Amino acid sequence: MDAAMLSRLQFAVAVFFHFIFVPLTLGLSLMVAWMETRYVKTGDEVWLKHTKFWGKLFLINFALGVVTGISLEFQFGTNWSRYSEFVGDIFGSLLAIEATVAFFLESTFIAVWHFGWKKIGKKLHCLCAWLVFFAGNISALWIIIANGFMQHPAGYVLRNGRAELESFRDVVANPYALGIFSHVIITAWMLAGFFVLGISAWHMLKETHREFFRRTFRMAAPFTLVAALLVALTGDIHGKNVSAYQPAKLAAMEGHWETAKPAPFYLLVVPNEAKEENSIEAIGIPGLLSFLSFGDFSAEVKGLKDFPKQDRPPVAPVFWSFRAMVAFGMLFIFMAFWATWQRKQEVPDQRLMKLLPWMIPLPYLSIALGWAVAEIGRQPWIVYKLMRTSDAVSPVPAEHVAITLTGFVCVYALLGLLDILLLIKYARKGPEEA
Repeated sequence: MDAAMLSRLQFAVAVFFHFIFVPLTLGLSLMVAWMETRYVKTGDEVWLKHTKFWGKLFLINFALGVVTGISLEFQFGTNWSRYSEFVGDIFGSLLAIEATVAFFLESTFIAVWHFGWKKIGKKLHCLCAWLVFFAGNISALWIIIANGFMQHPAGYVLRNGRAELESFRDVVANPYALGIFSHVIITAWMLAGFFVLGISAWHMLKETHREFFRRTFRMAAPFTLVAALLVALTGDIHGKNVSAYQPAKLAAMEGHWETAKPAPFYLLVVPNEAKEENSIEAIGIPGLLSFLSFGDFSAEVKGLKDFPKQDRPPVAPVFWSFRAMVAFGMLFIFMAFWATWQRKQEVPDQRLMKLLPWMIPLPYLSIALGWAVAEIGRQPWIVYKLMRTSDAVSPVPAEHVAITLTGFVCVYALLGLLDILLLIKYARKGPEEA
């Protein structure tokens, strides 16, 4: 592999491992803040125990997430210097705001929250929990705005061979970025919901702290169901943004080769990229792809053949990742509905309780698939229609990138394993020992 492919692989590995930590941090911060609010309002000490138990798992995840995130920004200089030179005026500003404002606010409030037990008032301590949640979301917002610029550039002007900032408002209000943000944040809430459900179900099965975890099970089930439904809704909204701004990505997601008006949706499709057709294409629903893409049963949907081959994304990884992500989404809605239906039962269905702990890793996989669709589907562009990925790489030998890639894989694998082991250790201990 050449330096460009190795650099892409290295960044993908780094982002994948970093995103093991991010969604749980975003989602669990909301649930912990809500638990502490219940404690402050009711004075019920059990809610205080819940806050501390789930808060400990949150802190473990946050600390390791910070470590994995630090190296990401350095890669823009070491591996993607030409990209940084081209969009540094815009991209650098957004990352600077995230690091110097949002992240430091989040870190400060986490420190006050963690060390402030019995040192500050209950209401002020609870406020810190909510500020951690809001600061974390603001941090994610700036990162996603930066990614949104790569997907759908806005608020820039080309000057002296560089993309320079022209309208900060247009960059921040980029509809593509805001669509991604809502989808990502609510997916993080859903992931945290399944995390809480899975651990609660495990303890209820083991008859350890049964009543304690029954409370979080009853709380998390409807929360997760609402989040799963909102994930589907925001995914549909974001899908329409993809249709409007990245038609080649849409065509790859659907295995759609020929431009059609209206365009049918096929339930069974197997794309054949070499022949520029689908090997299997069955059970078509007239006009449905047009409606799903544009909200209009008669809308035109461009096919992949309308785009030059050098401007098309790889079809197979985008198509199958999208299909798998949607299938997971349906599974999440079903499992969350089942848990909500069973939540008030004295003895919930044992089949459900045995399945829920195994659900914990699946939202992580679904999120990874979603980002694969987003990033691979943007290819061959690193900044859509402005700069190709092959033109953005630093002039470094492939051998050097291979060495750093190996190092990243080893270090991140150890950090990921450490996170999993620590979370399992303290989740198993329960509230009193933890």
